[in-house]
Amino acid sequence: MDVTLGGIAGLVAALIFLLLVGVLAIPLVKLGRVFGATEEVVRSIGAQTAPLLGEVTTTVSSVNSELERVDVIAANVQNVSTNVSALTSLFAATLGGPVVKVAAFSYGVRRAASGRQRHEMEHLVTQAVRAQRHADRDLRRERS
Repeated sequence: MDVTLGGIAGLVAALIFLLLVGVLAIPLVKLGRVFGATEEVVRSIGAQTAPLLGEVTTTVSSVNSELERVDVIAANVQNVSTNVSALTSLFAATLGGPVVKVAAFSYGVRRAASGRQRHEMEHLVTQAVRAQRHADRDLRRERS
């Protein structure tokens, strides 16, 4: 066994290389663990995404069917409002003029009747005041 200077240098170089490989192996192992955890997260997300997409599809289908119902209701409301508008126009054209005339006539009759009643009431009050004055004057004459 001959130990030479070249053999020792080779042994030292081999030990340094082994040490360097050991030092670099630790971060590589940690990096492998990070990649493993990342792979698990990606698998988990993939496993959860498929059912979630199914639920989203179901929800969108339900919303679309409800929107179709709302569209039908809105169309019916529009038809009803159009019919009511047409009916109102027809009523105003057919009965509007005569109804206004009847209302104006009844207002005039009420006003005339209330004016007549007021006039009659004023006349009765005036007569009562005159009668009271005559009675007071007659009473004063009797006392004197």
